[in-house]
Amino acid sequence: MDNNMSINENLSLGKRFIKFLAPSVVAMWIFSLYTMVDGIFVSKGAGELALAAVNISMPFINFVFATSLLFSTGASTIIAIYLGKKDIKSANEAFSLNIATITILSVLIALFSLLNLDKIAIFLGATDSTFEMIKDYLSIIILFNGFFMVSYSLEVIVKTDGFPFLATIGVIISALANIALDYFFVIVFGWGVKGAAIATGLSQVFSTIFFLVHFFKKNSTLNFSKFKINFKDLKRIICIGFPDSITELSGGIVIMLFNQSLLKHIGESAIISYSVICYINTLVLMTMIGITQGMQPLSSFYYGRENLYNVKKLLKMGLKAVTFASILTFIICMVFTKPIVFLFINPMETELFKYSLHVFRLFSVSFLFLGYNVIISGFFASIEKPILSTIISLSRGLVVISISLFAMIFIFGGEGIWISTGVSEFICIFISLVFLKSNPLHVKSSNKSNNESNNEKLQALNN
Repeated sequence: MDNNMSINENLSLGKRFIKFLAPSVVAMWIFSLYTMVDGIFVSKGAGELALAAVNISMPFINFVFATSLLFSTGASTIIAIYLGKKDIKSANEAFSLNIATITILSVLIALFSLLNLDKIAIFLGATDSTFEMIKDYLSIIILFNGFFMVSYSLEVIVKTDGFPFLATIGVIISALANIALDYFFVIVFGWGVKGAAIATGLSQVFSTIFFLVHFFKKNSTLNFSKFKINFKDLKRIICIGFPDSITELSGGIVIMLFNQSLLKHIGESAIISYSVICYINTLVLMTMIGITQGMQPLSSFYYGRENLYNVKKLLKMGLKAVTFASILTFIICMVFTKPIVFLFINPMETELFKYSLHVFRLFSVSFLFLGYNVIISGFFASIEKPILSTIISLSRGLVVISISLFAMIFIFGGEGIWISTGVSEFICIFISLVFLKSNPLHVKSSNKSNNESNNEKLQALNN
């Protein structure tokens, strides 16, 4: 039985890469943009202090997505490998096991979080002026956390199923719903951060329903099926998904560290500036993750086929795409700093606005480097080398950035906070390149895969 990944093999590898990359990046952009719009509505409708409250709450949302990523990325890779081997039964079982597991986990997270809401708000760094707003925001997000987790997992697996554009449509549906509901709940009804949280939660409900419908259709290779708890597959899924999960979770931890450092060395107003930076940083990071996710299903598929020529070629394509995106992003941030900051901060707040322009430019240097670490880590995950992927993710996402943050503060004081991320990403590039150079691919290829590889070479030359 052919699957949707196999059907696309009549296209050249470059065209297949673009076919997966484009919707992945667009989906990530839409996700990031509607997150930004959420921040803009909060800032304009509830005030800049409310924007800071949402930023302080972000590590919890990072935790929710990290939990989803722990299973979703790994499941996507395992499913793609099974599809490459034409083992549809095992692919369906891995798919069903993944969704059941994260659904159960989401219920447990909701119960624990609601029972410890005050403690969570304080742990995240709530101040006297933001405590109640943080509780209002989190109490609603917690109720919807299951939809966050399932929606994201289904979005990733839809692409693995061979329908990358459906993933984009699902994200667009969620984005448009969130923007429309934000307008009514925050601006028209004046519900403040509560309204923003309800809008975000409902948008995830809509996208979850959209993706679920796809997997009940006949044109889907993947379908829900009976499954036994396969601990071997579950272990593989967790090991592969761990690096991406750590990246997301570490992002939340780093936000907490930055918020606490800003409060200590500069003051509460600096958190507002950092909130703006976080929204743009998310957009840039999601662009790089989108490029990586465009590469990963194909890389895993050909790794399952033991076609190492295509696997290596996909990595080169991904690195070229990251280089282009990094340079373009940096130029945009340098040229359009004022309009970007204006979206969130009123220029009448003269000192805050000027300070935000200054620190945003300092932070933007990191955008030149982060994409390389993200895609190399994602590449290792796609070929089942989770240890290497985890080391890179932990380095850039937690260990090196934490050391860099404290070192830059020690050397430059509060100003060092804003350059610490750029220093960290630059150091991590060397770690990523060392792993890439010292770990060549080794798979015993069959004659069939060798013939496929030779055919791909001829096709590439002809194109």
